[in-house]
Amino acid sequence: MDFSDPTSVIIIIAVASLVLLQFFLRRRKPQAFNAEIAQEMLMEVKLNEALVETYALRQKPRRFEVTSWRRYKTKLDFLAQSLQSALSDTFSMIEDFNAQIESARKVKSPGYVVTIDVGRAREPLAKSKEGLEEWLLANVGRKEPPPKYPSIFSSLFGGR
Repeated sequence: MDFSDPTSVIIIIAVASLVLLQFFLRRRKPQAFNAEIAQEMLMEVKLNEALVETYALRQKPRRFEVTSWRRYKTKLDFLAQSLQSALSDTFSMIEDFNAQIESARKVKSPGYVVTIDVGRAREPLAKSKEGLEEWLLANVGRKEPPPKYPSIFSSLFGGR
């Protein structure tokens, strides 16, 4: 490449500045990251509430979701201590249910799975849901995540 030509230098500088600009704009702000964590935890709590409600109707019970809890349980220090302990108690109970379901599957005993009292998780799940919704309303202004619109690249290359 010939650097004596001013247009090639301008193009190189423009591309380098666009790359740097993209890098700095893509950095996550801590408050936005905390909101994402709270929204993911809220979605998981809502899903687990639905699983508790439909537990007796299922022939083969489904395990409860604990993915977000396992990922973020050490990063919840931005929440109030009472909400942190409520989430901890709730998800330890849910992990216990999952262990009981898994052990019943290993023994292949459908009768044992039916006897698990998942109804006692309703109150802790409701308390956790209420606390997360209050935090989101106070800090973000809404309970639900903002809608994601398809970008040009997702429409061209197929996005999720």
